[in-house]
Amino acid sequence: MKYIYELHKTMLERNLILVYEGEFTQEITKSVLAMAERNMDSMGEESSIKRKVFNVMVECLQNIVKHSEDLHAKKENKPTAIFMIGKQEASYIITSGNPIKNEEVPKLRGKLEQINGLDKDGLKQLYKDIIKNTNLSEKGGAGLGFVDMARKSGQKLEFDFQEIDSNYSFFSLKTTIVKE
Repeated sequence: MKYIYELHKTMLERNLILVYEGEFTQEITKSVLAMAERNMDSMGEESSIKRKVFNVMVECLQNIVKHSEDLHAKKENKPTAIFMIGKQEASYIITSGNPIKNEEVPKLRGKLEQINGLDKDGLKQLYKDIIKNTNLSEKGGAGLGFVDMARKSGQKLEFDFQEIDSNYSFFSLKTTIVKE
């Protein structure tokens, strides 16, 4: 039972206000968004900040639902997806993680590095270019989500890939929204 207290301490130390780990479906996504919204409402957060946070949360959660590899996680004791939101004095930190196929890592890394290499105007132009030349992927994405997250946050996207095994890696993404 000590681990519950340790987990609670860690959440307080890291200012985590919401953590969800497990299966992500559209229904679970709606519930996570509703909980986060109620939490921000109870803290009296400004509507402009709530909109930015909410937008980034939606993109993160949609990314997990659309692109996470299941890995039969419960059967194989492999990682499932995770979503966290934390609040610092002057910012919100939205973090997500999910398994992806190793073969997808170079393309995703390249896309994220491209996005991080752009300024505000470059992101706006890339967004327009993607909309103009939209080709939906087989999983339903046009690649706008990460660009939108960078635009809404005004910050670089932090990311990492940890190899799980020879077939899968765990993709972690951190987006910071500074309260202005």
